[in-house]
Parts: sequence; C-alpha cells; structure tokens
Amino acid sequence: MFKDAKLDEKTFTNIIKLLSERYGIQTPAHLDRSDPFKVLIGTILSHRTRDEMTDLAFSRLFSKYKNAEEIAKASLSDIMRLIKPVGFYRQKAKRVKEVAKLILERYGGQVPRNRETLIELPGVGYKTADIVLSIAYGEPIVAVDTHVETVSKRLGIVRWNAKYEETRKGIESITPPYMRRIVNGILVRFGKEICKKPRPKCELCPITIYCEWYARRRNRNSQKI
Repeated sequence: MFKDAKLDEKTFTNIIKLLSERYGIQTPAHLDRSDPFKVLIGTILSHRTRDEMTDLAFSRLFSKYKNAEEIAKASLSDIMRLIKPVGFYRQKAKRVKEVAKLILERYGGQVPRNRETLIELPGVGYKTADIVLSIAYGEPIVAVDTHVETVSKRLGIVRWNAKYEETRKGIESITPPYMRRIVNGILVRFGKEICKKPRPKCELCPITIYCEWYARRRNRNSQKI
C-alpha cells in the first residue's frame, strides 16, 4: 500500500512538463472542446471502449444528428446502429437519448457546469463529469481515468487502494491550478505508451527516479541476486 504523496508541487510540475514534451497530450477526436454536449456524449460513449472505436461511433452519430435536440428526436434503433462500434452500444444508446432529452427539458439545452448536477444524468459518474468540466468548461480539475490512476499510484502520490475522489484530490494537491486541465491528457498518453498495465516499460521511462513502484521492484530484484 502506497503512503501519502512524497512528490511536491515543483517536482510533479517538472514531471508533467517532461512527459508533455516527450509524449504529447492525448486528445481523442470525441472530446470536441468547442461543444460541452459533444464532450459529454463522447465521454459516455468512451466507457470501456478503445478511443479508435469511440471516435468512429462519435463521428457517425454527430454526422447525422448535430445537437441534443436532434438526438432526442432520433429513434433509439438508429442511435444504436450509428454507435454500434462501441462496447455496450445498446445501453449507451439509451443513455445518449435520455441525456439529450434531459439536457433539453431540465437545463434548456445547456450542459450543467455543476459537478453534482452532472452526475445525476444517466451514465455520468465523477470521471465523466470531471472531463466535461475540465475540457469543455476549462475548470481546474484533474479527471482520473485508469491510466491517470495507475501512474499516480505507481509514483506514490496516493495509496494503492485509493478510490476516485482520494486519487483526484491527491493529484490536485501537488498540481498548480493552471496545469490541472492537461494532466489527464498527458498521463493517458504516457500510460498507453510506457506506464502500461500490467507490465510497464520501465526501461524506456524517463521518470523512474521519481517512481516508488519502480524503486520497490528494483529492491526486490536486487535481493534475489
């Protein structure tokens, strides 16, 4: 179990800058920063689905239906057909249509900017809400997905069994507000290319000097010699 973060804000800021320069920021096509509704729907579609399939389904859906009003009026069967590339497309189609209707009926066509209001929508949890708030609305929030969680726990920022909120708050505690929006995109890219589960490519990693998980593994290996 990892203890409280050993990294300070200055060190973590340098890590994020280094990773950004080395690997760039992961920005999938389904996260259209110009439209909060598209960010919301794109994130719902992305649950347990690879980015390539999410991007395809997103493109097919919004090529035919341009906004919440059109999706709310669309037939469920047609939404299913368009988003079929994603996993659990039947359930997601129902959520997409219901979310579109609720956005129109409750919020006048505007996606809420409040976290607790967002998670009342079908299929929307804290991660989805945080992605909408950070990407679409520019709020200084770190959205935590599986890659962000893995990297932060390996670095020792939070305990290995930390839940979503503890992980988010732990990362934000050492991330300056101006940088929080980009942490997700940077760590997602790094997690996909280097800090993979279950076997990270530590031999290619530029931040092993800061990594608690790597230090523990190295110590275990040295004891076997």
